[in-house]
Amino acid sequence: MSQLFNISESKCINCFACVRVCPVKAIEVKAEKNFAVILPERCIGCGSCINICPVSAISYKSSKEEVKSLLKEGGKLAAIVAPSISGEFVDITDYRKFVQMIKSLGFTYVCEVTFGVDLVAREYKKLFDDFKGKYFFTSVCPVVVSLVEKFHPELVNNLAPIVSPMIATAKVIHREYGDDTKVVYIGPCIQSKEEALLYTGDGKVDSVLTFTELRELFDEYEIKESKLEYSEFDNPIGYKGSLLPIANGLLQAVDIDENLLTGDVITTEGRDNILDAVKEFESSAEEISRHFNLFYCDGCLMGPGMSRGGQKFIRRTMVVNYANKRLKTFNQKAFEASIAKHSDHDFSCVFKPDDQRVTPPSEEVVHEILKVIGKESLGKDSGCEACGYKSCRDFAVAVSSGLAHTDMCLNYSLANRQEYIKTLRATNDKLAKTQQALRESEKLAREEQEAARDASETITTMMKKLPSALVIVNRKLKIVQSNQSFIDLLGDDALEINEIVPGLVGADLKTLIPYNIYNLFSYVIQNNEDIKNRDVHYKDVLLNISVFTIKKNDIVGAVIRDMYAPEVRKEEVVKRITEAIDINLAMVQKIGFLLGEGAAETEHMLNSIINTYKEGNKGKD
Repeated sequence: MSQLFNISESKCINCFACVRVCPVKAIEVKAEKNFAVILPERCIGCGSCINICPVSAISYKSSKEEVKSLLKEGGKLAAIVAPSISGEFVDITDYRKFVQMIKSLGFTYVCEVTFGVDLVAREYKKLFDDFKGKYFFTSVCPVVVSLVEKFHPELVNNLAPIVSPMIATAKVIHREYGDDTKVVYIGPCIQSKEEALLYTGDGKVDSVLTFTELRELFDEYEIKESKLEYSEFDNPIGYKGSLLPIANGLLQAVDIDENLLTGDVITTEGRDNILDAVKEFESSAEEISRHFNLFYCDGCLMGPGMSRGGQKFIRRTMVVNYANKRLKTFNQKAFEASIAKHSDHDFSCVFKPDDQRVTPPSEEVVHEILKVIGKESLGKDSGCEACGYKSCRDFAVAVSSGLAHTDMCLNYSLANRQEYIKTLRATNDKLAKTQQALRESEKLAREEQEAARDASETITTMMKKLPSALVIVNRKLKIVQSNQSFIDLLGDDALEINEIVPGLVGADLKTLIPYNIYNLFSYVIQNNEDIKNRDVHYKDVLLNISVFTIKKNDIVGAVIRDMYAPEVRKEEVVKRITEAIDINLAMVQKIGFLLGEGAAETEHMLNSIINTYKEGNKGKD
């Protein structure tokens, strides 16, 4: 099967509406994709997805370019028009106008499929009247045929072996106007595009246009009713086959008994009714004991190839009014002659099973999926159907087959969403607290930064004002900061560098001072042991250097004083005299202390001798 339908990746909003309405679940939804995909091998061409899509993301294969090519080729080209055209073109005042509008596109003939309906209806009457214990589905609707072939292949033999009115009409046209006449079917059904590909020979249909595509061609070629005269359909003219768009119109075309008491045919239409009818026929055909006349789209009045927004009962009325109008001037004799001419066509066909049913997964897999979505305790046929499947079990089977994913379950999705909302709320609360803490940290950091800036500015100012040379270096002996006194001390080379790099920042200390001085810096960095008041000769001066640790094994600073500078010399002399006086005073104090202790001991000894002498004299007396 070709790709009849397509979903636009950019337009699809993953609402799952198409999945819910698809009668055979031919639409795949995978978790890693943000759009649905139609599986052509499973699709039955019903077009339900097109009508339900809220964003018009689904389109079907267009035949307009193909038809325009046929028109350009020349030769005989016949348009065969489904009888539901009277329900589609309610805006056309007279059916003869849209016949002429179609001819204005370039078609040689415009014929009714109504005549093909009449021929096919007679074949159904023969089949039903010659009952031999086997009940049938009518095979007029190509969607019903595809449904049976793909999803109820055991019932293929119960499809009435009769071609559709479209194929029957093509056979008539080829005999009437020649085998070289090409045929374009115009109707309400999209699946007819696929059906047309199955036939060759006298039943061949070269292309299929929907009514929607026909309207688009009218607009493209600017064909309007008001500009045209009347034109009748070309022969052969049909009879009651014009009632086909109404579901039981096929039966009434040849007066097949529809009496509820005596009739043996059940007519039903619409998606859900069709699905139920086929299932019940499959399980209870002998109990029902009736043929089924089935139409997927409310007859052929609401097909997906018709304009959207049409009203069913207005269209139904238009079809009936059109039939009545035609019958008033109907030429019965000419009709019977045409029937006699074309009754000998071979209207039989063979349908083939094309089983597309999914192989059921194991019970363990189904149970595991049901457990994931929280539905393991539900009954076999239970479910809300919000996902588009009849039961939670059917949904689990689809998930296991890769046709769906768990997020399509509304309850599961809502539960996950609630959990996500809770998590998101908790995360938001944490984020709010974190943001508040961050704001406070930023405020504190700004305050500390401002304080550090103020301190840095103060220190820098102090460094500049100090008469002593100051320098700070890192572990690579690169200058981090220095003051003017240090630059002046180094001389002219340093002054020139300072003009380019203020403060000598980044300069290598080893290139500016001799080894015996920068080695002091290396020692302090490596050993974290400060050096104080080390006198070092540099050039013609005596320097007093103190190197101290600022950051262990990383940053050190130094204070360097020129001992020959007048202010330093005076200060240093005073300092060193003061130190000498302090040392001498300490020695004097120590001597005095020792002398004091000796005098006291001598006095004690002398007193002891005197006392002993006095005691001796008393004895003598």
